[in-house]
Amino acid sequence: MNRVVRGSDGREWTIRANLEWSNPIVVDEFEHDVNGGSTPAIVVGAALAALVVVFIAWTPQEVIIPWWFIAVVVIAILFFPVRWVLHRPWTLTASTPGDAEENPPETWVGIVRGFVEVRTEVSQVARHIELYAEPDMNGRLQPTE
Repeated sequence: MNRVVRGSDGREWTIRANLEWSNPIVVDEFEHDVNGGSTPAIVVGAALAALVVVFIAWTPQEVIIPWWFIAVVVIAILFFPVRWVLHRPWTLTASTPGDAEENPPETWVGIVRGFVEVRTEVSQVARHIELYAEPDMNGRLQPTE
């Protein structure tokens, strides 16, 4: 997700949002960030798939399965993977190359979780740049050097 915004001082800012497939380590969360890897998810997914196959194999021919039951099973199976994708962290970057000597180049970076939150934050950062020539110092983006 990219967006170009012109600040009130005339500089052109590029706002980028990149989906992170692994959790970035934040200093405050370091001790609490315990990740078992993808092995538990694979084991649970394989067990669920085996149970579904056994359920289908042992169902007698005379049993008629209603369409809504199949829909409920599909929704239940897809709920957690879809939720996982929608709540992945995104890295937001607002940068400007600057102009001449008056305004040096700047880069602001922050982390946001969730697709809807990212869209909202990008809009807020863009609006703040248009009004005040830089992202909000009290917002989620912080300047880097």
